[in-house]
Amino acid sequence: MSLNVFLELVEIKAKTASVVPFLLGMAFSLYYFHSLNWPLAIIFFVAMLLFNMAVDMLDNYNDYNHAVDKQNYKRKTNIIGREQLSPRLVLTLLVSFSVVAALLGLWLVYQAGWPVLWMGIFCFAVGILYSSGPHPLSSLPLGELFSGFTMGFMIVLLSVYLNSYQQFEWNWATLWRVFIVALPDELWISNLLLANNICDAQEDEDNQRTTIVHFIGKRNALIAFSVKNVLAFVMIIISPFLKIAPMTVWLSLVILPFTYHQNKLLMEKQVKKETFICGVKILLVGSLAQLLTYWLGVLI
Repeated sequence: MSLNVFLELVEIKAKTASVVPFLLGMAFSLYYFHSLNWPLAIIFFVAMLLFNMAVDMLDNYNDYNHAVDKQNYKRKTNIIGREQLSPRLVLTLLVSFSVVAALLGLWLVYQAGWPVLWMGIFCFAVGILYSSGPHPLSSLPLGELFSGFTMGFMIVLLSVYLNSYQQFEWNWATLWRVFIVALPDELWISNLLLANNICDAQEDEDNQRTTIVHFIGKRNALIAFSVKNVLAFVMIIISPFLKIAPMTVWLSLVILPFTYHQNKLLMEKQVKKETFICGVKILLVGSLAQLLTYWLGVLI
C-alpha cells in the first residue's frame, strides 16, 4: 500500500474536523481557565488522531463489505476495491490503531480521572457504531447529529478538561460555555456529512442507506445546510458577549462572502466530484478562521 493510498484510506483530508476542535479546546482552556497541560494534550492528540483514522478505515471497510451495488460502488468507487487492497490488511490496521488509542486513553484516565473514561467510551462507541452493525449511524438520519456532536463538541470538551482538569467544574454552566464555543465547529462538521449525503442521495438509495436526505428530501436538506452555516456565525458573534471568547473572533466574519459563495454553489448543483468540496472548504476555512482569531485574542 502506497502512502497516498493509505492517506486516502484514512481520509487524511478530513482530519481538520478533529484537529481544529482539539486546538480550539486548548485555546478555550487557556483563555477561560488560564491552564494548559502539554503532556496530556499531546497524548490525547495522538490517541484522537489514531482512533479517527481507525474509524475512517472502518467506514471504508464496512462500506466495501456491505455494498449492494457490487459492480460499480464496490469495485470502482470504494478505495479498497478500486486499489485492490487486502480487506484483512485494512482490518488489521484499524484494530491496531484502535488498540493503541485505547491504551493511550487509559493512561489519560489514570492521569486525569474517571471523566476521561466516560467521555472516551462515548466517543469510541459512536466511532464504531458510525459504520458498523445492521443499521450504522452513517446510513441513518442520525449521522449528522452524532458526527457533529462527537467531533465538534466532545473533542473540544475532552481537550478543555485534560488541559484544566484541576480547575474544571462539572456543572451545566461550564458545559454550556464549552458547547457555545464549540457549536460552529459542530455545525460545520455535521454539514460536511450533510453535503456528502446530499451529493450521494441516489447512490445511498441504491445501497439502501436511509440518510436524513431520504426523509426530508434534497431541498430541505439544502435549506438545513444554509441555516446551520448562518447559525455558526451567530454563535461566533455572541460568544465574546458571553465572555467565553476574545473579541478577536469577530475578525473571522471576513470569511462570510467566501462561505456565502460556497453555500450558493452547493445550492445550485449537487454533484459529488464538483460541489461536495464546498462543504469541505466551508469547514476548513470557517473552523480555521475561528481557531486562529480565538488564539490571536488569547496571545495578545
